[in-house]
Amino acid sequence: MIDTKEQLHQRLKDIKTQLRLSMNGAVSQSMREKGLVYKLNFGVELPRIKGIAAGYEKDHSLAQALWKEDIRECKILAGLLQPVESFLPEIADIWVEDIRNIEIAELTSMNLFQHLPYAPAKSFHWIASEDEYTQVCGFLTIARLLMKKGDMNERVENEFLDQAITAFFVGLLSCAQCSHDCHPPLYAAK
Repeated sequence: MIDTKEQLHQRLKDIKTQLRLSMNGAVSQSMREKGLVYKLNFGVELPRIKGIAAGYEKDHSLAQALWKEDIRECKILAGLLQPVESFLPEIADIWVEDIRNIEIAELTSMNLFQHLPYAPAKSFHWIASEDEYTQVCGFLTIARLLMKKGDMNERVENEFLDQAITAFFVGLLSCAQCSHDCHPPLYAAK
């Protein structure tokens, strides 16, 4: 669907109105207390978000506009409404760089990334990143692919294991360095 800017703006406004009407302050507060911090979080439950998405066709322009909003529910809706065919690898990288918490990583991997034709290659690329949530998106996407397809050929399996082991050891080294920086050894020279 090709929209004029005015039509796109109106659809965004309609979606935000539906989100406001579905607001749940207790859920939003609970998420904040558990460390899921967003610029704006209406606290709308996932089934309701999926219900809102069901009222719209998949649309690239709408999904991109939703993703640019720094609102929890808009980011979730973006993953639900983005057509796979128009989601270029470069856009996938931009979205992944923008992910800053586990909820959006999980939902976007489940609702969009696992369905991309280039998902296996992107997963390995993301796993090799130094950014924590980029790695998380890679692992979540490859896990989803394994759940769907059930197995990997030997080359892909070896690549996955190599990436996982590397990420594990890099994490251990980071923890060891952090521990060393925060708690220098007692026998350190004075």
